[in-house]
Amino acid sequence: MCDLGKSGVARDRLVLFCGKDCYIVLNAFPYTSGHLMVVPYHHAGTFSEQSQSTLSEMMYLLKHAEKILFDEYQPTGFNMGVNVGRTAGAGIPGHLHSHLLPRWDGDTNFMTSIHEVRVLPESLLMTYDRLLPAFSRVPQMDVCVQK
Repeated sequence: MCDLGKSGVARDRLVLFCGKDCYIVLNAFPYTSGHLMVVPYHHAGTFSEQSQSTLSEMMYLLKHAEKILFDEYQPTGFNMGVNVGRTAGAGIPGHLHSHLLPRWDGDTNFMTSIHEVRVLPESLLMTYDRLLPAFSRVPQMDVCVQK
């Protein structure tokens, strides 16, 4: 997970954006179309183990991602979350990352699946191709953060 974004934006790895401290990647097992993650490069499992600049960039990128997903998919809401530790449901324990999922009225429970299969209206690569132009316009974060 740490190295996934270090080689830059790449369709084969579903990496949409690479910042100074974090990158944005589509979830390979999405609950909804547009389900993405903001992932720090630094391998640490808790907020307290991440630098302030990393945490600031995470929020900066979540803000831009929310706007892009809203513009592209017109959801009526979002789920945003972080699971810290295996007990809390972290799929990648030891590596803090944030999920952002668009939601729509009437989509019921996005966590449901039938026989471990979810039906989505577009493939991951279609989602990637749809979102990449907007993410290519996101400016790098340029603020001074006290460490």
